[in-house]
Amino acid sequence: MTQNILIPEIRFPEFAKDGEWNEWTLADKASITKGKGISKAEIVPDGKLECIRYGELYTDYSEIIRRVNSRTNTPATELVLSKKGDVIIPASGETKIDIATASCVTSAGVALGGDLNIIRCDVDGSFLSYYLNGPKKIDIAGRAQGVSVMHLYPNQLGKLQLATPSKAEQQKIADCLGSLDNLIATHNRKLAALQDHKKGLLQQLFPAEGETTPKLRFPEFKNTGEWKEVQLGRKIDIKGRIGYRGYTVNDIVNKGEGAISLSPSNISDSGALSFDKSTFITWDKYRESPEIILEPGQTLLVKTGSTFGKTAFIKSLPQEATINPQIVILKPKDIDPYFLYLLMAGNIIQAKINAAVVGGAIPTLSQEVVSKFKIRIPPTTEQKRIAECLSEIDMLVSSQAEKISGLKEHKKGLMQQLFPNPDLKKP
Repeated sequence: MTQNILIPEIRFPEFAKDGEWNEWTLADKASITKGKGISKAEIVPDGKLECIRYGELYTDYSEIIRRVNSRTNTPATELVLSKKGDVIIPASGETKIDIATASCVTSAGVALGGDLNIIRCDVDGSFLSYYLNGPKKIDIAGRAQGVSVMHLYPNQLGKLQLATPSKAEQQKIADCLGSLDNLIATHNRKLAALQDHKKGLLQQLFPAEGETTPKLRFPEFKNTGEWKEVQLGRKIDIKGRIGYRGYTVNDIVNKGEGAISLSPSNISDSGALSFDKSTFITWDKYRESPEIILEPGQTLLVKTGSTFGKTAFIKSLPQEATINPQIVILKPKDIDPYFLYLLMAGNIIQAKINAAVVGGAIPTLSQEVVSKFKIRIPPTTEQKRIAECLSEIDMLVSSQAEKISGLKEHKKGLMQQLFPNPDLKKP
């Protein structure tokens, strides 16, 4: 007969001789209750009472909630209020893995909205939150029920098997992971500052609507006069895949068996390109449209669907790639490639796109209309100077984003090693 080894892979030296963690079932030591509904209309900026609604666990908070974002004037007597160290988990969500999201409320007296499971026990709340979000996340996800909407009920959560060490070790683990979270938060603030700096430069290095010169100009170009107005189509070629049906089942293949076909989901709101979750199509389908085979230096523009107007610049490609029917390629002819991308991502062109899109069930942007957009551009030398300046900032942004990604991966690894691995067995 075998049983689980209840000792983590990594342990702080002062607890090395403490032996195995104590195993228990959540329902045996914890109360699991529900919050009480707080509607969106009840959220007010100057409300007297802090409150948390279940949707905010997906968007606003991580494992530890130290600062509450929402407030309400709904009387406290009509609501469910937190105790310090409560752990909350959504009671409903879109997917099983999303619903397995725990957060510790570090303050008492916070109103906890409906569709929230509230776990209250003698275990350190921060420790428990990290534990549930780490090695127990898949276990929690497996207990969710539903089809189009997932539900997580208290009686299902109550069956969760846990193991805990002494209070001192719980606190040590929570402090370790909390320090790493603080470091990630610091780097996130630096990233946001860099992004704001780039946004500010974009607004100043390009003329505002109705203006013919930018507010900020490099010294060597101050006396070169106004930017010239031209039609966008004279500076680029616009190429897209004909039709909107996408691909048939026969066109889709596994990774490594064909070319990448980029979709709007590969483009982030900030314009970053990701190839992690790409669709792959057959080589025959890829070669069917040689005019939309991607190359570095091109700008992508989403022309149809809810994310129309999103843009991305192709710096490099991991392999042969093309686009699906929702995207068009802007191929520069007589314009600096990166300057073109900056122009398309700027406020003026984005405003033109919003005005030009045709509504309906599927918002659509005409390639012909885009080609007729009036733009203002400086001489090529100034285009390159602007592109180089903002490209350097992009490199800083990218480097900072990579640091954050690395820290998150480090945290993920720690969360697996600082808690017992349920898959390891002992005789």
